[in-house]
Amino acid sequence: MVTLVGTQTEFLNAINALIELDYDAVEAYQAALARLKSEFYKEKLAEFLADHERHIQELSELIMAHGNTPPTGPDIKQHLLKGKVIAASMLGDQAILKAMKDNEVDTNTAYERMNHHAGKWPGTLDVLKRGWEDEQRHKAWLEATA
Repeated sequence: MVTLVGTQTEFLNAINALIELDYDAVEAYQAALARLKSEFYKEKLAEFLADHERHIQELSELIMAHGNTPPTGPDIKQHLLKGKVIAASMLGDQAILKAMKDNEVDTNTAYERMNHHAGKWPGTLDVLKRGWEDEQRHKAWLEATA
């Protein structure tokens, strides 16, 4: 799936979409964790899930600091991301990891765009940079493992 997150002209709209994408990722990771057999894979994906939860918290705090209300859940895309993981579970752990890698492509693209967004608010760079580094680490691990 191709994400449009980060293409929004208004930074508030872009950061809201990024939070929703992180919520989507949380849903997909929860679905994967419920279906994986390997404890090693479960431990690693639980770390990645925690990163996405931290992203939501940090980005939400930025939005609130600017007097706005952040999203409180995923968008409709969660069903597609989660559905991919559920379908892959019929083929085993490697297929689940592949589905998660595909999902991480979108989060990587979104965080890259957000790091280069022309309308970034002052004080957002550290949070966005750290999020992008997390996403690159997730994708690299999934590529090497799946």
